[in-house]
Amino acid sequence: MIGLKKGRYCARQASSKTDVAAAQNLRARCFGLATDVDDFDDRCTHILIHRTADDALVCCFRMMPLTGATISRSYSAQYYELSALAAYDGKMVEMGRFCIDPDAADPDILRVAWGAMTAYVDEIGVELLFGCSSFAGTETADYLDAFAMLKARHLAPTRWLPRVKAPKVFKYAARLRRKPNAKKAMLRMPPLLRTYLMMGGWVSDHAVVDDRMNTLHVFTGVEIGAIPPARKRLLRAVAE
Repeated sequence: MIGLKKGRYCARQASSKTDVAAAQNLRARCFGLATDVDDFDDRCTHILIHRTADDALVCCFRMMPLTGATISRSYSAQYYELSALAAYDGKMVEMGRFCIDPDAADPDILRVAWGAMTAYVDEIGVELLFGCSSFAGTETADYLDAFAMLKARHLAPTRWLPRVKAPKVFKYAARLRRKPNAKKAMLRMPPLLRTYLMMGGWVSDHAVVDDRMNTLHVFTGVEIGAIPPARKRLLRAVAE
C-alpha cells in the first residue's frame, strides 16, 4: 500500500470507490470533459496526492501492472501497435491519466508524484514504466522544436519501437528535417515528459492526434535499469 508525506503534500493509494470518483472528477476538470470514466479504472491502482493544509486533491494518476503477454490490454494499445513489446520479458506498469489541478501549480507536486511512482515501481519490481505523454491541443506548429528534439535524441530503441495504429498521427520523425532549438524545445516539452526524458526515457516516432482529449501524445517508455544512478537516488529519497 503506497503512502508517503513530503512537505506540504501526501500521496496515498485509493482505497474506496469514493477515492476513485474523486480522481475521476479531477481528471474531468483538468481535461475539460463532462466525465472521465472508463473500463481501465477498475483494473488500475489509483494514486491520489492531497495538500495537507486543507486535504484538497491536487494530483492523481493510475497504474496498471502488465507483462509482454498482456500489453495488448493496455490503454496505450488502443492507439499504438505494440507487438514489439510483447517480447519484453520483465514486469511492466502503465502509468496513465496523470493530471495536476491547474489552480495548484507547484513543482513539489510533481516531485511527490514521482516519489509515489518510485515506491510503487520498487514495491512490485517493475522493469519498464510506460504511458502516453500529452501535449496540449492538436496543432503541431507550436511543438516543432520539441518534436525535433525527440527525434534527434529520444526515439525508442528499434526493438521496442511502437508502430502506427491510430487513424490520425503526426509522423514527426519522418517529416521533420529541422535542427531543434534546445531552449524552445524544452520550454514546450510537457513537464511529465521532460521528467521521463531526464530518466533516460524514449518515445514513439509519431504522435497520436487525440481529438477527444484535445491532445497530441507520444508513447513513452522508461526502462528502470537504465535510469542514471544519481536520478534513482533522488527519486528514492522522495519515496522513502
